[in-house]
Amino acid sequence: MSGELTKARAQINKVGTFLKQAKPLPAVSALYEAIAAVMRTPLIRSEKEEFSKLITDAVLHLNGDRNLRTIYPLILDYKPGAEKELADQLFNVLGELQATAVEAAKDIIADKEQRIAEGLAQGKLLIEEKRIDEAKALLEKLAREHPHDADLRARIAELFIGGELYEEAFSYLDEAIELSPDQIHHYNRIAIVLRKLRKYDIAERYFMRAAEFAKSDPNLYFNLGRLYVDWERWDKAEKSSRLALRLSPEFVEARKLLNYALKKQGKEPETA
Repeated sequence: MSGELTKARAQINKVGTFLKQAKPLPAVSALYEAIAAVMRTPLIRSEKEEFSKLITDAVLHLNGDRNLRTIYPLILDYKPGAEKELADQLFNVLGELQATAVEAAKDIIADKEQRIAEGLAQGKLLIEEKRIDEAKALLEKLAREHPHDADLRARIAELFIGGELYEEAFSYLDEAIELSPDQIHHYNRIAIVLRKLRKYDIAERYFMRAAEFAKSDPNLYFNLGRLYVDWERWDKAEKSSRLALRLSPEFVEARKLLNYALKKQGKEPETA
């Protein structure tokens, strides 16, 4: 038996397993792909008989599945030798299942977004009412429910920034960066937080990490220069503003930053 037929047999045998797992879409897809392989391959008599029995059993499983019947109430019809007709039926079933899956996914996403919005609104209110411990507990629980959501952590951090709770904001922004290290705006926000905490050296390290993903972003170097101004590292502020201007010669704020850094070093200001 060819490798393709071996694979087709394995796919048909998965139909029952998928249905037991309440997964009608992969079950139907497995049978559809297996039949397509069978139709492409010349079969000897014994192989035709084997696959006819396997397909018949798989169709019985599908017809008896309650989950599938809810979505596609029509009974699948199969007779040995009518694989093409069955494949056409399965194609229609797949269309119905895929459409249902898309709608279900939309509902799940909408429900998730609503729960997140409600949680953030409640957390914001608690912070405004200075019920900080309650806010921390609620927002921590919300974050745990969505362990891979970097944007959520950034939004939670914004709430803490609004309440001037910079240590808490830093923690969530740090997690956001770990989950999504290429999102440059997270680095800018965490730098603001760290400047408020006067942790300039840590902020510098985050900017160096950001530069790995945005070497051509003049705003990144401008924000780094602002950090050096707060840190009173005038030579580094000069260097960063020059990098920003090299990338964007018309960057007015970077020009102002450069001249301010030059003035602090006793140097002459420059014009464009």
